[in-house]
Amino acid sequence: MYDPRFLPICKEDLDELGWDYVDVIIISADAYVDHPCFGHAVVGRLLEHEGLRVAILPQPNWRDDLRDFKKLGKPRLFFAISSGMDSMVNHYTAAKRLRSDDAFTPGNKAGFRPDYATYTYAKILKKLYPDVPLLIGGLESSLRRVTHYDYWSNKLKPSILFDTQADILVYGMGEKPLKEIVRLLKKGVPFSSLNSVPQTAYLAPKGNVPKNSKWEDLQLYSYEECLESKRNQIENCRRVDIECNKWFQHRILQDVAEQTVVINPAYPPMEYGELDESFEYPYAREPHPRYKKRGNIPAFDMIKFSINTHRGCFGGCSFCAINAHQGKFIASRSRESILREVEIVTNMEGFAGTITDLGGPSANMYNMRGRDPSRCQKCARASCLTPKICDNMDTHHKEILELYREVRNHPKVKHLFIGSGVRYDMLLQETDDEELRKDHEEYARELIDYHVSGRLKVAPEHTSDAVLKLMRKPSFTLFHKFKEFFDDECKRIGKKQQLIPYFISSHPGCTEADMAELALETKQLGFQLEQVQDFTPTPMTIATEMFYAEMTPDGKPLFVAKTPEEKANQKQFFFWYIPANRPHLREVLERLKMGKVSRLLLSRTAMAEGKEYFPSKEREENEDFRNREMQKRDERTNALRPKKEKVKNRWRDDGYELRENRFSENRGFSESRDRFERDGERQERRDFHRDERRDFDRRGNQQNAPFREHRNVEDKNRFNSGEINLASRRSHGKGFKKPSFKK
Repeated sequence: MYDPRFLPICKEDLDELGWDYVDVIIISADAYVDHPCFGHAVVGRLLEHEGLRVAILPQPNWRDDLRDFKKLGKPRLFFAISSGMDSMVNHYTAAKRLRSDDAFTPGNKAGFRPDYATYTYAKILKKLYPDVPLLIGGLESSLRRVTHYDYWSNKLKPSILFDTQADILVYGMGEKPLKEIVRLLKKGVPFSSLNSVPQTAYLAPKGNVPKNSKWEDLQLYSYEECLESKRNQIENCRRVDIECNKWFQHRILQDVAEQTVVINPAYPPMEYGELDESFEYPYAREPHPRYKKRGNIPAFDMIKFSINTHRGCFGGCSFCAINAHQGKFIASRSRESILREVEIVTNMEGFAGTITDLGGPSANMYNMRGRDPSRCQKCARASCLTPKICDNMDTHHKEILELYREVRNHPKVKHLFIGSGVRYDMLLQETDDEELRKDHEEYARELIDYHVSGRLKVAPEHTSDAVLKLMRKPSFTLFHKFKEFFDDECKRIGKKQQLIPYFISSHPGCTEADMAELALETKQLGFQLEQVQDFTPTPMTIATEMFYAEMTPDGKPLFVAKTPEEKANQKQFFFWYIPANRPHLREVLERLKMGKVSRLLLSRTAMAEGKEYFPSKEREENEDFRNREMQKRDERTNALRPKKEKVKNRWRDDGYELRENRFSENRGFSESRDRFERDGERQERRDFHRDERRDFDRRGNQQNAPFREHRNVEDKNRFNSGEINLASRRSHGKGFKKPSFKK
């Protein structure tokens, strides 16, 4: 039965609609979710809005007789392939192990998309329908539009246009180029003549590239020249990276065999509110009903009650592909459009009052732009934030704060959380502008006070300044400052919230020594890291090309952890607190001649010696910083002792029989203090709670009490009358069984 809220996906749907043809068939490697966060839905609704008949073919079977590719017939205009999430990132871990799940498939089940999905689908369509034009787009195609290093095959591959022989490639955010393509096709322009549409790429015969007076050309090293020299490949990547960060770009040309890949410049950045239309099509905002019996789609569950405010990011991290796909200039939705979506979301079935996210790639970049647009139009900086924040960038948070408050005050919204990452370096900007400083502080306080669900995620990524420079990330000293502010603010408002830092291992330029110092420094900050990942080289990022070429973009040699053993060794430093990892880490540190780090990181007595180790010489010389950290540690130490005294007296008052030598004057707190000085704060806390669990019943869990002494007369009477039947009277040893109560 056809559901009119969705686009048709099968022949039966077409029959119910009375369609005898389809203009465009969209093939997606993701399950069909009709929501503005899923690319195939946005493309389908846009083409529908342009007056075309559109059908979607989600996750077709490529292993059988290809009946899925035939069931909708031949489209009148073209096939469009969008693989959704990059199929190789979806399938494999950073260690190249096959994943057992797929968050974009019902039931979280893997196996419903092929490797290199765009290439696989294109090959099938070219075989079945050689005369039908083929358009490719989405993340997988966009990031493979030039020669690129493929981590999973460990090869340099040509443009995906050459491999698929597609007729046209739409890269980046596809709304504008798709509208232009449809406009030209409606005018009768043949598909083969669509060579002047911005933000598209196509193949031309070598030496016969169409001229275009609007754009200047940039010729890259050919695919064959890149195979001969890694230096040529990383130079190509550097040039393309510069072009991606420009307001007005060159047309890029690259020869591959007897053809030339022609990449037209992108459209200029969208104006404020120009993005609204894409989010206001008549989406069903849920997965297609065909998936009901197959289970939930985790990717949809994550974003079901979240709202996207903008696209783009001017952070320019070298390991991130956002600038190559969405661009560094921020395209923001209007406030009115966002509030209209808030109204829709709050009326959705299952909404319980919590909006899980209101943000974008970086939550606090909403509607930020340069004060002087003419300077931005001439700028080619990859990042507006590093090595220092551009003086032309307006980092006021007034508009996003007003938006938070308006959404927070909606009658149906109980909680508004910010699940996107936050660029804390913008909040710690050094400035003489008192108004700007107060603005940053106001945003930080309001974020911590109202919009943290218990954990605030930030991404310092590393602690080494050398590695951070290669990553295009700010110094780790800023994280120290932000953590101090976060802790103080949480204490002020009386909330127990956590700051969760993300870190990356095995990034180009990162050594085992860097990872050892990262482990030690995060340990001294009180973290046992969980939100970590090993570096995964993905196409069209500077970091990936550094990984491949083993050199920086300017040609300097660079250490790269490439083998599985090297990558595993680095990742293991994140988990120094797991006992099974300690022997191997100790061996690695001995090999690196880092005995001091080994003792401080792996020894249980390290923290009790009163010595702190700071890898950065700048921080080691910073007495104020060291004294502040020592003072915090002493405060935590002193806080334990009165708590123990209180616990001891409480149990005596309650009539519990204490073991003769437990907490005595001779062995009690003097022993605890000795043990603290010997083993450190963490071990002391662990020992104390172990003893507490072993010998005493917890308050509030009285049913498990050994009843050697009774809390009150009522309990004693119930025990004597037989109403309470104790299974055991043991108070020591491995434990005691739970008593049963007769009805």
